[in-house]
Amino acid sequence: MNIARLPVGLLAAALALVPVAASAKTPVDQLIVGMSLVSLFSIDPANAPGLDASGVNANLYDTLIKRDQGNPEKHLPQLAERWDISEDGKQVTFHLRQGVKFHSGNLLTAQDVAWSLYRVMKLNYGLSTTWKAYGYTLDNIQTLIRATDAQTLVVELPRAMDPLLLIDSLATSPSAVVIDRQTALAHEKNGDLGASWLVTNEAGSGPFVLSKWNANDVLLLTRFDGYWGGAAQLKRVVVRNMTESQSLRLMLERGDLDLAYGMAAPDIHALDGEPKVKVQSLPRGTMYYVAMSMKQPQFAKPQVREAVRDLIDYQGLDQRVMPYYGTLNQQPMQLGLAARLPDPGYRLDVPRAKKLLADAGYPDGFTTTIRTLSEPPYIDIAARLQATLAEGGIKANIVTGTGNQVYGAMRARNFDIIVARGAERYPHPYFSLRTFAYNPDNSDNAGLANFQGWRASFFSPPLNSLIDQAGAERDAAKRLELYHQAQTLYDQQVGPILMISQMTDTVVSAADVKGFAGDDAEATRYLGVYKQR
Repeated sequence: MNIARLPVGLLAAALALVPVAASAKTPVDQLIVGMSLVSLFSIDPANAPGLDASGVNANLYDTLIKRDQGNPEKHLPQLAERWDISEDGKQVTFHLRQGVKFHSGNLLTAQDVAWSLYRVMKLNYGLSTTWKAYGYTLDNIQTLIRATDAQTLVVELPRAMDPLLLIDSLATSPSAVVIDRQTALAHEKNGDLGASWLVTNEAGSGPFVLSKWNANDVLLLTRFDGYWGGAAQLKRVVVRNMTESQSLRLMLERGDLDLAYGMAAPDIHALDGEPKVKVQSLPRGTMYYVAMSMKQPQFAKPQVREAVRDLIDYQGLDQRVMPYYGTLNQQPMQLGLAARLPDPGYRLDVPRAKKLLADAGYPDGFTTTIRTLSEPPYIDIAARLQATLAEGGIKANIVTGTGNQVYGAMRARNFDIIVARGAERYPHPYFSLRTFAYNPDNSDNAGLANFQGWRASFFSPPLNSLIDQAGAERDAAKRLELYHQAQTLYDQQVGPILMISQMTDTVVSAADVKGFAGDDAEATRYLGVYKQR
C-alpha cells in the first residue's frame, strides 16, 4: 500500500490499517507522529490552554510576534513587522505586514487581531485570565485594543505596568493567535462567535491547514502553499493517537513512525544512543505539581497543607519517576531565573507530618481523592503520593480520567487533590508567580481559571500586592527583591500548589528527520522540518 499517493481524505484511514508489525519507511514528504491525543479536547484558541493544543495551533495560526528562544527577553517579528512603545510606556503600536492571507483566502488585517483578543474576553474561558490580569475587561478592550487602519494595531495599557510583559503575552499566550474573523463568524451559532465550530476546526493563517481530526484517533495537517513565510517542505503531518510507550518504540525502530512524544523512561533509555534514532530533551517552563483545593475544610488548614508537603517523596520521585520527564523544582518559578530563590529543601518526613495532622485535629488522618491522568508520569506520581500519604494516615483514592475530566474538575474548583502539569511556559518570574500564586478574586464566578491559585482557592492579598508591584517596577534591583519576597511569603503561607518537577520533554525521532527544533513552550512548528534520505 503506497500511502503517499492516497488522497488526503483517505490517508488517515490508510494509516490506521498499517499493522504495527509491518516494516516500511514513511513517505519522504510526510511526517508521521505518534503521541497521546487524550488531552486534546479543543483547539479553539480562546479555550485551548493545554500543551497538546498549543502544539497543534502553533502550526495552524500565527501571532503578532514571537519569542527568540535563544534570548527570552527578545521578541521577533511575525505578523507584525515592527512595533513602537510610547515614551510613557502606556501604548504599543504594531505595524502589520501586508498581503498575509488566511487559509480561507481572506486578507489578514489589524481588525482580525483586535477581534481575536476581544473574542477571548467575550467568551470568558480560562485563557481570558491572561488579559484580565492586565486590567482588560469586556467593557474596555475594544477601546484600548483597536485597529486604526488595516495594518496598524494600537494597544493601550489599562494601568501602569511594564509594557514588555504585555508584549511577551502577545508573543506566547495560546489565546494571542490571530483568527480569521469572517470565517469564524460565518459559523457562528447563537452568538458564540464561532466557538462551537472552532473546537474541532480552525480559521488560521499558519503554515498548515487542519484537514482531519478524529478525537483520540488521528489528526492530519496539510501544507498551506500560500503561507506568507514560505511553504513548508513537508506536504502533510499525520499525528496518530498512541498511548502505549512500547508501541511507540517498536514503530520507531521499524520505521513506521518519524517522531514520538510521551515515551516512558525505560523505552527512551533503551533507544538512546541507537544510530537509527535521535533523542532530544527539551527543558519546558511547565511544572508537574500536587495541588490541594482550599475549598475543602481540611486543606483550608495550613497545618494540613504543610503535612501533605511533608508527605511527598520529592527526591524519590526525581530519581525513580521523573528521569526524561522533569527536573526537581520546589519553587513556583522556573529554574535558571535570576529571581528564583534556591529550593527550600522539602523532604519526606512522616513523623513531622503526623504531628501536624494531629495539631490540625486529624490524629487518625482522613479520606480524600487524587485526580490525575492515567498515563505516565502522572499516574506514577499519584501512586507514589498515595503510598506516602497513607504513611501519614491520609487514605487517598486515585480517580483517573481524560484531560477534560481531570483539568475540567480543577477549573471548576471541584476536586480534593490533583496531580497535574501546567503554568507559564516561557521563562519569566512575573508570569510564573502570577500563574501559581496570584488570585485577585476568589469568588466562584470570577472565572479566573488560567490562574492555578484561583483553581485551588488560594487567596492572599499581600502576595497579590507583591506580584502587582513586581509587574510594574522598572528598577531591576527593586523588582528582584519583590520577587524574592513573594516566593518567601508563598512558602510561609504554605501555598496549596506544591511544585515537584519542571518538565523536560523528551522527543525521539528517526535519524533522517532534519530541521526539528522543539520549542520550549510546546509550540513546536513543523515549518522547517524535512527528511534527508
